[in-house]
Formats: sequence, structure tokens, C-alpha cells
Amino acid sequence: MQLLGIHHVAIICSNYPRSKHFYSEILKLTIINEHYRAERKSYKLDLALPDGSQLELFSFKDAPSRPSYPEAQGLRHLAFKVSSVENSKTYLESHGIDVEEIREDEITGKKFTFFADPDGLPLELYAL
Repeated sequence: MQLLGIHHVAIICSNYPRSKHFYSEILKLTIINEHYRAERKSYKLDLALPDGSQLELFSFKDAPSRPSYPEAQGLRHLAFKVSSVENSKTYLESHGIDVEEIREDEITGKKFTFFADPDGLPLELYAL
């Protein structure tokens, strides 16, 4: 397995309009897509960095402050670009690392999966 770079960093915010303004207007990240997901009562804003990496901004009603795992304010997960999610999953599992089942992103159609670092930080493998 060879990690090729960071694909995106996901952040859950406490105030979506304020955070959208900060990242898109103050930091000047380019808005790629903005989706309101009615079933989750949540926004998902995809922002581009100049090097092609992305930041995902999520809003979840009543998300608690971050004590640890995803779906709270702060860092959600760190995603790495890989050429093959399947091969990378096999590699990690061969080293005793638990890896979730491979899924497909409903918006992009790309394959991805999650695993955790030794401290429980959620990490993602995302197909090129």
C-alpha cells in the first residue's frame, strides 16, 4: 500500500452559516458543491484547496462538542488518497488492523472505507 496524499479533511461545525463564511469568504476556499440533506437535516459543503485537496464542512443539529469519535464538532476524520481501496484494505487487515466494509460515496461514486489509528482517530481510504 502507498498513501498518495490527503484527499479531504472533514469538519463538523456548530454554526453552519458562520463556518461557511469563514472557510469560503475569509480563507478563500472554492466552493465545489453544497448539499442540504433533508433526511439528516444537515448541510454538506465541499471546498477546494489550491493543491486539489478538499475540506468537507458538515452541520448536524445538536452535535456535541468533540469528546472523541466522529459526528461531533471538530475534526471528523482524515482521508488518504489511494489507487486501490481494496488492495489497501487487504494490506491493513494483513497487519491486524480492523477495516470497515468498502462503501461507495453516494455523490461521487468513489469507493471508500474507514479504519482507526492507535488512538482511535478515524482514518479513511478514498479511491482516486
